[in-house]
Amino acid sequence: MDDDVVDDVAPDPSADTRGGRSRRVMLTLLAVALTVVGLDLLTKTLAVELLEPGVAVQVIGDNVELWLVRNSGAAFSMASGYTWILSIIALVVVVVIVRYSGRLRSAWWVLGLGMVLGGAIGNLIDRIFRAPQPLQGHVVDFVKVGWWPVFNVADSAVVCGAILLVVLSALGYDYDGTRTGWAARHSRDDQAAANGDVSPTEDGSHA
Repeated sequence: MDDDVVDDVAPDPSADTRGGRSRRVMLTLLAVALTVVGLDLLTKTLAVELLEPGVAVQVIGDNVELWLVRNSGAAFSMASGYTWILSIIALVVVVVIVRYSGRLRSAWWVLGLGMVLGGAIGNLIDRIFRAPQPLQGHVVDFVKVGWWPVFNVADSAVVCGAILLVVLSALGYDYDGTRTGWAARHSRDDQAAANGDVSPTEDGSHA
């Protein structure tokens, strides 16, 4: 994936305005988020229709099972009993991501935040519309892998998106498209190689 989300447009300087970039970033972010939400809703609907609570369906022996669970907590059944607080936190996360999405210039950051946004919305829909009541609805979880707590597509998207953002930050790929640390050094090395530059070795000879 190209690191700059705005590079794949027609080379028209008048079209490459700040507002135009922000709209493209927003549309890309929403496309990723809506894909996650769609997959989450589809799989949860199938789980509710096809699985019985408390009855495990083995997919790969005891290592991977389908197990329908109604979760009043956060991802992986944590913080049970704090559903309304988690609902408010999810709303804040959604608003913050959308509010500051126009500042994004890195396609990888858009992907990561889109996954987090989609996952937050997916579980928020459950908390708003499912029983027992609005903002306190129980989230549908149905995938169990080994000893890991039961989870769903939204949980996976949030975790994978967050891991991606942590890795990007650690490597020096910033949200605005700039690069620092390892990413900046790696970029300079690639540019030097593309230009045919040769670095001298310690003894004065060329590598």
